[in-house]
Amino acid sequence: MLSSYRQIFAAPGSLAFSTSGLIARLPVSMTGIGIATMLSQLRGAYGLAGAVYAVMALSAAALGPQVSRLVDRHGQRRIALPAMAVAIASASALLASAHFGAPDWTLFLWAAGLGVMPNTGSMVRARWAYLYSAEPPKLHTAYSFEAVADEICFIVGPILSVGLATSLFPEAGLLLAGVFLAVGVLLFTAQRRTEPPVHPTEHHEGGSAITSKGLQVLVATFVATGAIFGSVEVVTVAFAQEQGHKGASSLVLAVYALGSCLAGAVFGTLKLSGSMAMRFLVGVSAMAASLMPLIVVAELLHGTAALVGAGAALFLAGLAISPTLITAMALVERLVPAAKLTEGMTWTTTGLALGVAVGASAAGWVVDAAGGAAGYWVPLASAVFGGLVALVGLPRLRGGLAPRPQARPAETTVPH
Repeated sequence: MLSSYRQIFAAPGSLAFSTSGLIARLPVSMTGIGIATMLSQLRGAYGLAGAVYAVMALSAAALGPQVSRLVDRHGQRRIALPAMAVAIASASALLASAHFGAPDWTLFLWAAGLGVMPNTGSMVRARWAYLYSAEPPKLHTAYSFEAVADEICFIVGPILSVGLATSLFPEAGLLLAGVFLAVGVLLFTAQRRTEPPVHPTEHHEGGSAITSKGLQVLVATFVATGAIFGSVEVVTVAFAQEQGHKGASSLVLAVYALGSCLAGAVFGTLKLSGSMAMRFLVGVSAMAASLMPLIVVAELLHGTAALVGAGAALFLAGLAISPTLITAMALVERLVPAAKLTEGMTWTTTGLALGVAVGASAAGWVVDAAGGAAGYWVPLASAVFGGLVALVGLPRLRGGLAPRPQARPAETTVPH
């Protein structure tokens, strides 16, 4: 297994941009929960905290693809640095407004400014695509490694953010997220020789990457996938509380992420063949099928046994996540022009973010109305919907795939 990952890091500079990209991605999992924790402590209003969090998420969904589109047009360094500066300024203003008791409307204003945070995950994957687009096995392994890195971010980030905010001072989680963003982006953009070159202006014609019908299918499916993630988080907390062990919910969710992380690591070592579009459909279908045992466990078991069973069921469900997301990113690389790759990948992230918001809201309504066990029907329904979208959109995915590019020369240094 390790030999497959050693091969991708043989390229000069690859370890540096991947590591710095990991640091720069941590704020994605820390900022929202950091805002919610901070405001709930300082203002004592969970409704306000959730609303400010939602504004930030909607702003990221609206502005994120546009920032990435500028990255494709003008280069990663030229856009990521000023976007990072605006995000840091917005986070600093939000911290000050919360700390000094500024009017509530200022919180929404600065939260909206955080929507320009550069999508480093997409930029990292664009660098891997530049290196290995003509070597599918290595690109597959690289995307798998980044999927594992994403899981690490979403395991470690919230723990750091919430832990510091509750043990040190309320602003600590968001403050650390800002530090990670500044340090990570500065280190990442300093890696100049692995930065993909800017394509000629004529390659950017034809509008946004989202005009790709195949990408539209992926984004719609990612909305459903995000709804799975958002609803599982909300329902698991409520379900654990009903069983008398609310604190155990974080462990149950960590096991869910662990399953995905392990599956991604193994998936990256496999030598795959056959239709990539069909592989994606199988993955989405597996996500739906793997959630069914969770329903049974939640309905039949109680107390500690219910939480142990839920953890085991979520571990199995997690095994389908990373392979599906890895395949989706590989599909994006084939569905959109290379000149629009960063934007295309950011659209999938946008779909996930929107889905998380929708899934979390829907799960909250169901839990309030029918309890935690019934809430697990929300992620299952979301997964089934995602499977149907992937099935109906399969011809678009197959028809939109571009041929593999020819191998580039071994030299990977990019002139600037």
